[in-house]
Amino acid sequence: MKSEELLDQERRLQFSRFGNDVAIELGLHLLDAAREQGLPIAISVQRNGHRLFHASLPGTAPDNDRWLERKARVVELFGHSSFYVGTTFREKGSTFEEQPGLDPARYAAHGGVFPVILRGTGPVGTVGVSGLPQAEDHAFVVTQLESFLNSRDA
Repeated sequence: MKSEELLDQERRLQFSRFGNDVAIELGLHLLDAAREQGLPIAISVQRNGHRLFHASLPGTAPDNDRWLERKARVVELFGHSSFYVGTTFREKGSTFEEQPGLDPARYAAHGGVFPVILRGTGPVGTVGVSGLPQAEDHAFVVTQLESFLNSRDA
């Protein structure tokens, strides 16, 4: 997937409001979908660094939580999905890990964490999963965000 397609996802998938209740509903939406598909993933929803929802399904490990935290830090720093950030570096013939100043033990530009974007405001949080290959983590989050936003006035 190209960076322009990833940016288009961020332009489309925006919330009109995002409080604790919406965050929990979103987390439950992802949890239900993951259970239906039998996915071994950990799920996290945060607003301004405050974790409002977290779940770990069978087949996950503490390492999945560490991946979620590392990918979320990338989204918080750059304001874009972790997959977009990694993709932009690859498109330039480099890697995120080659960039100076960011400890790879704390930051991971791998797919799976998406910014929670409040329409008219910008990024206010993150929603993410860990447990699948990065493109699949990203695709799951995007698919579920589309479904969630289309099912309600989020």
